[in-house]
Amino acid sequence: MLKLVLPKGSLEKATFQLFEEADLTVRRSSEVDYRATIDDPRIAEVRILRPQEIPVYVANGLFDVGIAGRDWIEETGSDVTSLGELKYSKVTAKPVKIVVAVPADSAYESIKDLPQGVRVSSEYPELTKRHFAEAGVEADVQLSYGATEAKAPEIVDAVVDLTETGSALKAAGLKIIDEILTSYTEIFANNDSYQDPDKRKAMEQIKTLLDGVLDARGRVLMKLNVGASELDAVINVLPSMKAPTVNELWGGGGFAVETVVNKNDINVLIPELLELGATDVIELPISKIVP
Repeated sequence: MLKLVLPKGSLEKATFQLFEEADLTVRRSSEVDYRATIDDPRIAEVRILRPQEIPVYVANGLFDVGIAGRDWIEETGSDVTSLGELKYSKVTAKPVKIVVAVPADSAYESIKDLPQGVRVSSEYPELTKRHFAEAGVEADVQLSYGATEAKAPEIVDAVVDLTETGSALKAAGLKIIDEILTSYTEIFANNDSYQDPDKRKAMEQIKTLLDGVLDARGRVLMKLNVGASELDAVINVLPSMKAPTVNELWGGGGFAVETVVNKNDINVLIPELLELGATDVIELPISKIVP
């Protein structure tokens, strides 16, 4: 039913992992094959292409659904229907940012400090031109084909670059003086395809599965037993998505409690629960959380 296009490059591994965890495993004959399949009746075709191209192809109707960063949707000015953010990237679950950076030892502290005619290198020439024009700064924007951070100050005065942690810019001796865009990975649809009720339903179902995986990351299911006299104290310290599930044990010997907690909290939480009277504590991984 759906023609799907996934990003090649820096997002490729993380995207394939997400789909596999959603039970939508992407299969292809080799790592350099641009065609793939997903064994799911809702997905008829899968292509793997550069994210820079994906929004344009989806907007033009070559594919029904695509995944790429919001940065490339904005750069290409593609008219697509957003199905929502997918909060993952190549390193962390944090968004990436497109920023303006200059040599760390320069006197410039904001984009408005830059001189008219400033030379700027960027993989995002259209976004860069629009942003500098809005700031009232005339810029000579030069298209970069990579290693953008290495071009200042010898080749250009400033760069507009994508950063997830800021470490590459700092290592190159640059400082950030402005932010153009915060970008999450996004799933989006062709406008006409989205108006088709059957295709829209399939799109929404796939998005639900992907969201379920992302919501489950960093969380675990905790189960424990507790006596009646200690129940309130245990419930008071237990985090939960809504409310812990509590069931009476057979024979009235206490209660079984289960809840979803953040993995990062578990090492502090378990000793505290034991001190309050909890027993038989079990920690279980979660594959998906679907509200």
